[in-house]
Amino acid sequence: MKRKSLSTVVFEGLLDQIRTGKLGPGAQLPTEAELCLSFEVSRTVVREAIARLRSEGLVVPRQGKGVFVSEAPLGSFSIPDQDLAALPQTIALLELRLAVEVEAAGLCAERCADAEARAIRAEMERVDSAHPDPAATRVHYDHDFHLLIARGTHNAQIIDFLTYLSQQIAPRLQLGYVLSAALKDEYFDRIHAEHRAIVDAIERRQPDAARAAMRSHLLNSLERLRALAHATGRKDRLEPKPT
Repeated sequence: MKRKSLSTVVFEGLLDQIRTGKLGPGAQLPTEAELCLSFEVSRTVVREAIARLRSEGLVVPRQGKGVFVSEAPLGSFSIPDQDLAALPQTIALLELRLAVEVEAAGLCAERCADAEARAIRAEMERVDSAHPDPAATRVHYDHDFHLLIARGTHNAQIIDFLTYLSQQIAPRLQLGYVLSAALKDEYFDRIHAEHRAIVDAIERRQPDAARAAMRSHLLNSLERLRALAHATGRKDRLEPKPT
């Protein structure tokens, strides 16, 4: 049985406290430092868990005060584990991600600070210059690059939603798929060109161009996932590579 991620353990622990009433409506969550000690995890793990709670409408932040349990929780959005193991559902989630990230790219082009634009370019260069072991080239996944663009929107709801969605999808894209040496360079060059078009549009403050570039990139990513799944014979199931 696949072991749960640490952020899932923290999320489920807090969720149980909310459901049982230990943390009732309006109650303040413990501080990040207290949660780190309680669950023996890092701040990053705690923040991921809280982002998931926020995305499901279970908690709300209050500026300068902390995070509180929602008085009237919104309808819950969650992704069952069985959906994450099925290729059709994973593709559907990627389509959902596409719908949000296209607009996020446009908002980022409008709103991000110059320093944020520079950080996005730096992350693109870092990701795209990291060539995997030629003997085991894995599917390229640019998790942090996309989250930096989300942060550039300065929209907390978009940031939380895409953080949660990426956390669910990313492990399923760390697959044992391989590319032949003949295809590897072309594959990564194509992705880099797509990334560069997004970053160029953001730096030029061209929202429509940023949206178009992101749409093209994510549509191409969907096609690459389908093609890789077909090539390996995994048309229905997505099994992550053992770690």
